[in-house]
Amino acid sequence: MIERTRQWARLAKRDVHAIYRAARDPRVPWYAKALAFCVAGYALSPIDLIPDFVPVLGYMDDVIIVPLGILIVVKLIPPEIMAEHRALAAAAQARPVSPTAGIVIAVVSNDHDLNKEWPFDRS
Repeated sequence: MIERTRQWARLAKRDVHAIYRAARDPRVPWYAKALAFCVAGYALSPIDLIPDFVPVLGYMDDVIIVPLGILIVVKLIPPEIMAEHRALAAAAQARPVSPTAGIVIAVVSNDHDLNKEWPFDRS
């Protein structure tokens, strides 16, 4: 049961990324693009229609609205275009992530910020 849920979450994440990519494709109809941007934006946004602290209903919007929106958008996008963008989204998910590189970037960025002069310093 837990493995099925994880697999569903991976597929939903892949489809949200694919929908985002498809929404920028000129071959996709405008109405599918508009709905795709709304669904991808809602799925990736930290702001919920119903706050998560509301018992039961708080998580229902994530469990019902996002998958329903994904399903509708996938039906509106031509299948060959959706397959192309799903493959690109899956390839993006499969790319290796380096925690070491992330730490190096954060340290260098932080060091750069500390070396800036304060803009209102009058000394």
